[in-house]
Amino acid sequence: MFKRWRRRRILARHSIPDDAWGAALEAWPLLARLTDEQRGRLRSLTLLFMHEKQFEAARGMSLDETKCVRIAAMACVPILELGFDAYRGFKSVVIHPDEFVVRDRTYEDEDGVVHVGDDVLSGEAWEQGPVVLAWSEIEQSGRGEGYNVVVHELVHKLDMLGGEADGVPPLHGDMRVPEWVAAFDAAYDDLCERLERGEEPWLDPYAAEDAAEFFAVCAEMFFDVPRRFRAEYPDVYEQLKRYFKLDLA
Repeated sequence: MFKRWRRRRILARHSIPDDAWGAALEAWPLLARLTDEQRGRLRSLTLLFMHEKQFEAARGMSLDETKCVRIAAMACVPILELGFDAYRGFKSVVIHPDEFVVRDRTYEDEDGVVHVGDDVLSGEAWEQGPVVLAWSEIEQSGRGEGYNVVVHELVHKLDMLGGEADGVPPLHGDMRVPEWVAAFDAAYDDLCERLERGEEPWLDPYAAEDAAEFFAVCAEMFFDVPRRFRAEYPDVYEQLKRYFKLDLA
């Protein structure tokens, strides 16, 4: 009850300046496909995101309201029909000016050998922690090229609602996990086979990292180039359409 009251109070007492909102819409042409009613709800979700989440500027980064509105608007498109509580798993968003380095990252290869090295990242979603993003990559997002680092990392947070990210977020009651898995596994195998043949696939090869990354990359495509994605992977598109409750194609 308190949560609902607090959110109603935020929406009643605060607003997003028209110029900042207009800049956010212009930055992602896909938003023109939304109805007026959907854009209105997106604006409300964006406002809640800005008040409920803490924006933190990493060293060398300068944040202003226009930048925060742009980030928040991109972040809220995946939850347009899911509701704000879908982002209950984190409190802060950290913005770096450019790609950032995560040092001493440990990973195990297919042969069980453990490696330690540095990663250069454009974004990262920490389990039980913040979402970290590079502003330079945000500026490259939403250009109709199938790339959106904000969507990618925020979708990881949706995936983590069921525990460790595994490419299967908690599904709605009318959806079936076996159908989801079958659609995604078939598309994932297709991508891996193309890469093994030395082909340059349409889908970002990074999607072949694991099931969680495949889901996040597919979500980027779903929201940024929906018609092309539906043509390439219709079964996956159908599952994402049912999950996000949107049909942007």
